[in-house]
Amino acid sequence: MGNYFSLLREDINCIRERDPAATSFLEIILLYPGLKAVRSHRKAHWFYTHKMPLLARYISQRSARKTNIEIHPGAKIGRRFFIDHGTGVVIGETAEIGDDVTIYQGVTLGGTGKDVGKRHPTVGNGVMIGAGAKVLGPFTIGDNTNIAAGSVVLHAIPANSTAVGSPARVVKHNGRRVDDLDQVHMPDPVQAELDRLKARISHLEAQLEDLGSADEGYRI
Repeated sequence: MGNYFSLLREDINCIRERDPAATSFLEIILLYPGLKAVRSHRKAHWFYTHKMPLLARYISQRSARKTNIEIHPGAKIGRRFFIDHGTGVVIGETAEIGDDVTIYQGVTLGGTGKDVGKRHPTVGNGVMIGAGAKVLGPFTIGDNTNIAAGSVVLHAIPANSTAVGSPARVVKHNGRRVDDLDQVHMPDPVQAELDRLKARISHLEAQLEDLGSADEGYRI
């Protein structure tokens, strides 16, 4: 129990450090859904690891209804975990989250449906995952990495990186840019697909013209 309150104190202090909108201890403990979800998860995870999965799921689902944050009781979460805003966050059963991680609303740490056993991502220490990002699969996001808002991450990202886009690409590593992308000038995946279709149509039209020419030559 002492460890539970120690973790709770750390969770509250990290919110005060990372969220400029947090004005008091009382506000955080009463009104922050992310903190409520993490507190419930720590209880649910205890029951899950002590072979009481039904009670664990009851606690996690009750918390999900209250906070709109769904954390499977099997997920492993480290210290000073901050879910900012939190609406729509989903964290899968085999997800693992390190210390000092921050995630925002709409984030999913999920699976692709193709894997068994370890199906969800492992998130290193000091990681920030922006609003609406989807991290899908049993790979690792390295320590001190930032995942930009709206990104879709489908493969491992090395430590000390910034990843942007859908699918996500590393644009900065160890403080140096490795790509010309940024969050404003990301390639448009819809436009890229339209360009691909236009090129395909042009290719097919050229083939049809060649066939028409060959057919006319045959008739002559």
